[in-house]
Amino acid sequence: MAHDPANSSNLPAPCLVDNGIVINKADMLRLLNDLGKVTYADIQEGDVLSEGTGYIMDVFAEQGVSTLVANQSLYLNVCSFDYLELKKLPDGQACFKLVQENRCLQLLPLTTPIQEQSTRNMNAVALEAIVAEALSASWDACLDDDGPFA
Repeated sequence: MAHDPANSSNLPAPCLVDNGIVINKADMLRLLNDLGKVTYADIQEGDVLSEGTGYIMDVFAEQGVSTLVANQSLYLNVCSFDYLELKKLPDGQACFKLVQENRCLQLLPLTTPIQEQSTRNMNAVALEAIVAEALSASWDACLDDDGPFA
């Protein structure tokens, strides 16, 4: 049976839950954007060439631009990979494998999006408290400098 591309628009979009292969670059971007802190392994032909812990600084889709992993920072270009394999490990942890031919960049999240959001919210609250305290101190200093009214 021949594949009819004109008829493929009638097919529903895939639904993946914890396991599957993702080839759509926009879907790959969505999955990787909120990973945060990860352990990574650069695997070529089954051999681990490099591994470490880092933070995903940027995820993008741009032809001709490299994926970079250095200094505990990961800059991931989904165009560097053929597909993303999503799976849940036996211990329940999510595993993201970015695959290109015989190479795989495996990512294991060390935080969840819920933890990341909670940390961002706490940092925002702490920053607001610091700003409020600084403004209050500034107003107190201004009032002290005014001296008696003449």
